[in-house]
Amino acid sequence: MEYFQEQQSLPVVAAEPGWLVVDKPSGVSVHNDPGRDLCSIVSAMLVRDRQLAERTAFAGDGVHAPHRLDRDTSGLVLLCGTPEVLRFFGQAFQERRIGKRYLAIVHGRLETQEGVDGEGVWSFHLAPAGGGRANPAGKGKRVASRTAYQVLQYSAHYTLVACTLLTGRTHQIRRHAKLAGHPVVGDRRYGSPRSLRYLREAQGFERLGLHAYGLDLPLPGQPEHRVIYSRALPPELIQLLAGDSEVSDAEWEGVLLGAAGCRLWSGKRA
Repeated sequence: MEYFQEQQSLPVVAAEPGWLVVDKPSGVSVHNDPGRDLCSIVSAMLVRDRQLAERTAFAGDGVHAPHRLDRDTSGLVLLCGTPEVLRFFGQAFQERRIGKRYLAIVHGRLETQEGVDGEGVWSFHLAPAGGGRANPAGKGKRVASRTAYQVLQYSAHYTLVACTLLTGRTHQIRRHAKLAGHPVVGDRRYGSPRSLRYLREAQGFERLGLHAYGLDLPLPGQPEHRVIYSRALPPELIQLLAGDSEVSDAEWEGVLLGAAGCRLWSGKRA
């Protein structure tokens, strides 16, 4: 417990009986690193914060995640504090009744078909696991995989895109972006060593440019859904885009925070 006491509390974006959503920083695993992973850190937060524990009906047995988020990806993670709620959300994820919305910074200028106005779908078939930068599609049987995206803004060398998973494959956005010729910036598995070195040495950027920005959740015992977005965005992403353009940090932050209203996620069409 000494380790937990040293942790800075993570942002809690939403909290209801039996569950809460937190903003995970890049570099933190969700599971499998006892004392240092997200479940351990949030369990300790609930021990320290009795008001939050009461609000989420935390029983003291720890929290569990019904879904995964890569260690290097930042953003929203749903955590459950009771077995009943864990089963509910676990089944909802399995049945694909939960929508996951991402922001990604990819290399180059991602163009879409003329007349599509910034929207597209990556539909490269993928094997269960990727083969790294040399073979992102992976070995073995490849199955249909789809990622919808919308271009939000360009900087000199990068493109900011909103993404929605239409299927659920390991590293799907990262593999699709690589296969499209526009790998996610900072991707140590699928990006090039040269680009990683440039980002580190010239830009001071040492993380993956992928953020889990939104969750569209069904609610236990209720007919409606609730859409939850990050309240703040990682400053490293904003600084990378601002440093690669004549647009200020504040203006880029506005672009990123305004992504919640993009057509891909709102259902609006021009």
